[in-house]
Parts: sequence; C-alpha cells; structure tokens
Amino acid sequence: MMRSHNMLKGPIWKEILIFFFPILLGYLFQQLYNTVDAMVVGNFVGTIALGAVGGSTSIIINLIIGFVVGLSAGATVIIAQFIGANENQKVHLTVSTTMIMNIVLGMILMVIGLIFSKDMLKLLSVPDEMMKDALVYLRLYLLGLVPTMIYNAGAGILRAVGDSKRPLYFLIAASITNIVLDILLVVYGHMGVAGAAMATIASQVVTCVLTLYVFQDKDEIYYLDLKHMNFDYALFKRIIGIGLPTAIQGSVYSFANLFIQASVNSYGTISVASFTAFGKIDMFFWNFSGAMGASCLTFVGQNFGAKQFERVKKGIRIALVMFLIGSIGITILSISFGEHFYRLFTQDPEVLKVGMQILWLVGPFWNVISFLEIYSASLRAMNVILAPMLMSLFGVGVIRIFWVLFYPGKSILDTLLVYPLSWCLTSFFFIVFYNSGLWKKKRKSSQKKER
Repeated sequence: MMRSHNMLKGPIWKEILIFFFPILLGYLFQQLYNTVDAMVVGNFVGTIALGAVGGSTSIIINLIIGFVVGLSAGATVIIAQFIGANENQKVHLTVSTTMIMNIVLGMILMVIGLIFSKDMLKLLSVPDEMMKDALVYLRLYLLGLVPTMIYNAGAGILRAVGDSKRPLYFLIAASITNIVLDILLVVYGHMGVAGAAMATIASQVVTCVLTLYVFQDKDEIYYLDLKHMNFDYALFKRIIGIGLPTAIQGSVYSFANLFIQASVNSYGTISVASFTAFGKIDMFFWNFSGAMGASCLTFVGQNFGAKQFERVKKGIRIALVMFLIGSIGITILSISFGEHFYRLFTQDPEVLKVGMQILWLVGPFWNVISFLEIYSASLRAMNVILAPMLMSLFGVGVIRIFWVLFYPGKSILDTLLVYPLSWCLTSFFFIVFYNSGLWKKKRKSSQKKER
C-alpha cells in the first residue's frame, strides 16, 4: 500500500500541521524514554548518576548523532525534490545509497567513540565522582550506534516522501520497550546507569528492525532490497554536498556546547544536576523546533522540486507564524510549571532553585529561534547550503566558544547567558540573508538547469 504523500496542493497551514504533529509526537516519545532514563536514575540511583547519564554524555552523543543526522539530511532534501519532480526511480537508488553510507559510517564512529570515550569525558572536565558512571553509559550507548543511524536515515527518508506517521509508531514501540526495561533493569535489577544504557540500546534496536521491515514493501517508492543494495557514487556526492555542510552546521551546536558543559562541570555537582534537569525541559522545546524544521524542509523541498516557488515563499511565512505561536506557548507553560517538572527528577532544593534560575534566563528567548530554524531548513531545501552553515558556525560556534574561554563568569548563569545571546545574533544573520533575496538567485539557477 502506497503511503507516500506530496505537499504540492491544499491549504499550506493544514499540510504543514498534518505533517508536523506525527513528527512532534515521535520526538516527544523519543524524549520520553530519555526522560524516563533520567527519572529512574535520578530517583533510584542518585544525583551523581543523574549527572552521569545527562550532561557531558548527552553532549557527546548529540554531537555524534547530530553529525550523522545532518549527513542524512542531504538524502532527505534530494528525495523530497525527486518526489516533487516525479522522478521516482531516482528515489530507490538514493535510499539504497543512504543506507549503505549510514551503516558504514556508524561502524566507524562506534569504534572511534569506544576508543576515545574516556579522553572525551576528561576533556569536558567531568567531576571525578561522575566519571565511572558516565564512561559506562557512554560506551554502552555507542554499541547501539549503528541501529540508531539506520533508524534516523529511514525516518528522514520516510518524511521526505511525506510519511511522518510510521516513524512515530516506531518510536512509540521504542518508548514502551525502554520504559519497561528501565523498570526491570534499574529499579528491580539494581543495574544502575548500565541498566539504563542497556534499555536505551534495546529501544534503538527495536526502531532499527521496524524501519528495515517497512522498507521491504515492494509497492513503496522507497523499497530497499537488502540482498541487492546499490551504491551510486554520483548520488553519494550529492548527498554529501548537501549533507556535510548541514552536518557541520548541526555539529557546531554540539561542539560549542562541549565548552559550555565543561564550564558547567567546573561549578560542581549541583550545577551539573540542575543543568541536566533543565535539559529535559529544554529538549521539549527543541523537539517542537525540530519538528517544525523537518516539516518545513519537506514542504519546501517538494514544492521547490515541482518549481512552485510562490507556494514555497508563502509556506515559509506561514511556518514562521506557526513557530512563533508555538514557542511562546511552550515558554509560558515551562516557566509556569517548571518546578513541578523538575521534581520528577530530584527533590534536592538547591537543584530546584538553580534549575528555575536557568529556565527564567533561557526560556523567554526560545521564540527567537523561529527565524533560525525555519529559514535554515527552507534554504537547505532549496540547495542553499553554504550560507546557513557559515552563519551558524560564527553565530553559534565562535561566539559560544569565545564566551566560555574569555568571559570570566562566576556562576552557571554567567556561562549560560551565551545561549540567548548567540540565538539572537544568529537569527539576525538569517533574517538579513533571507530578506536580502540572495536565495532567489539559487532558485533562478535551478530553473535554468531544468530548461
């Protein structure tokens, strides 16, 4: 049964919302099992263990996954454009090439990560009392990296063809698996952070198996023949051409956050635990942001491929308004109920106090990210790749690293002030670039190539 769906017709706001909600729910379920890890570990193992499974290990994991997802985004853009241009045969070859690329890269990154995991944690100044648990969690997580990459590649492909529902179903299954195993291994099995990591690995394997199963449907445009997988070098170069700058752009955030995390670690266990707990609230916003960006990328990619440029322009405006409304709502809810949420992870009054201070500092600036996320996704979908990377590289990477290295902060709040500052600066860059009309030159170039 064909489940691909194009976004070339119909009310734009409706098309985006229909596509957006399954992605958002999928991200939330993924966040759910990460949050359950933190809840179970924080309440049944302790504050030190909570900092070990969050904080530095999460930053390293996000750096690796962010790079890989960025590379896969090259395939998402290309497939979305092929769908819009009705070039279905090229979709099949792109799917096979993408999967081979992710499997090989996953194995390479897993080996490198296992070898240098302890060195990476030391560079981040992980407190001595957290080092053992952090190392166990990180190494076990890395063992499940290949299944994670297969799922992420598959989810990006499904969304490119307009199917945002089945990645959601996969993550629901993974969440159930993770929650059940967290309870069995950590609460009853007393396996500590190792049990939480093993539960996460099992959930990743579930998403991988379900993804590969769905890709065996011969009636689908994205059918993958596991016995006869083909690798097209020309398509690989196109994927890398779009994906590598996108991967660098995404990795800039995680790389800069390594410096921020190292600074936070230097303030002690309370600051680390507070930042880890705040990260769970912060991630809910980033789930919303990522879902809006993914929806906009598919919408713009398909319509750009179909050369419906006025619909592209209108869709970007509508997506911006939707993002602003949603981000303001999330900010109000987070600040209003933040302390209640924190209590799910810890009852430590100092952690609660510092966590709320962080939320008041950062939360009010989430809406600024609307311009960064929507313009960045839209430009990538139109093959404008280098400019978004450079703007993010300077506005996020350089600014955050310089702030940590040269600003003599006295508390965690001094360090984290760089978050809203870098968001405002980078969003300003994107607003100026997009409204300058330079991206339209890329559109005209695309039109000439099609003639």
